[in-house]
This record gives sequence, structure tokens and C-alpha cells, in this order.
Amino acid sequence: MPSTPTPGVPGAEGGASLPRLYRPEEMAEILGCSAWWVMDRARRRLIPHTRVGRAYRFTAGHLTEIVRLYEERPTRAAQGVAAVAALVSAPTAQATTQPRRALGTPTSRLRARPPRRMQYDAVA
Repeated sequence: MPSTPTPGVPGAEGGASLPRLYRPEEMAEILGCSAWWVMDRARRRLIPHTRVGRAYRFTAGHLTEIVRLYEERPTRAAQGVAAVAALVSAPTAQATTQPRRALGTPTSRLRARPPRRMQYDAVA
């Protein structure tokens, strides 16, 4: 009995080959992060992935999408070097809105709560 070719299996006649699946360790090396980060993000479904049994696997398409997901763009277009210099030299809003406290001004003191074992010993 002749075997029928299975489409999509490597080595099958006329079938397309399957995409290469990368392990989390390989993805981490490519992305320059830890394997723990890759597996954590996949477990929390924050990055695209494929599950083969219990194992996380990634394709080249997944890698492209992960890079696109974590890409950061400027929030506004640069208006020239003078605008950037003005932003750098401008004081922050926090520094200008909070009044300075005089050195001799008394402050309220924080009190520590007594340890729980002392509370229970006193009751017993």
C-alpha cells in the first residue's frame, strides 16, 4: 500500500515545510533578555506564542510581533535643538510647587506599632 504525502510536513512531496520553532532560551538570546522574562510574558499572555504540550515555542512571526509590541515611539516630534535644550533646562513642576520647609520647623514623629507577640503575651 503506497503512503500518501502529508501536506505541510518537511520532506513530503509538494508540501510546504513547517516554520522553525524557537525555545524561550533562544528567544531570550535574540531579544537580549532573560528566558524567565520570555516565559513569564507568554504565561501571562502578553506576547504571542505557541504551546506545544506544556512548552512555549515561538516563530519568526512571533518575534517580529514582540518587537513591535515593545517598540517605543517619541510622544511628540522634536522641534529643534533649542526646544530640547529649553526642556532640559526648565525646572520641574514638582520643584516649583512644593514650598521649602525651614530647618527649625518641628515635624510629626512616626511611632512604631508594638510587636504582636507582646500584644498576645499581655492578654494571656
